[in-house]
Amino acid sequence: MRESEYQHGLKKKIEKLLPGCFVLKNDPNWIQGIPDLTILYKNRWATLEVKRSLLESHQPNQDWYVDTMNEMAYSSFVCPENEKEILDELQRALGY
Repeated sequence: MRESEYQHGLKKKIEKLLPGCFVLKNDPNWIQGIPDLTILYKNRWATLEVKRSLLESHQPNQDWYVDTMNEMAYSSFVCPENEKEILDELQRALGY
């Protein structure tokens, strides 16, 4: 499965998990390494960097952005292997 296909399905799952949220696709050409998705829910936010698998390499700056944004709100790498755990964490972090 291509990352874009997985990302599209993940977006739908997040919207179902957090009714009324906004899931925004970030432009990697604007800021290199910025996480793929920003999730806005009520007065909280989170970001997710989408990968096809746990073994997929990280691009420059991705770890820094995920770590830094995780200190601000919630941010993580997500892939099919850890999706359930990450979506559970996302739901708790956004207070649903």
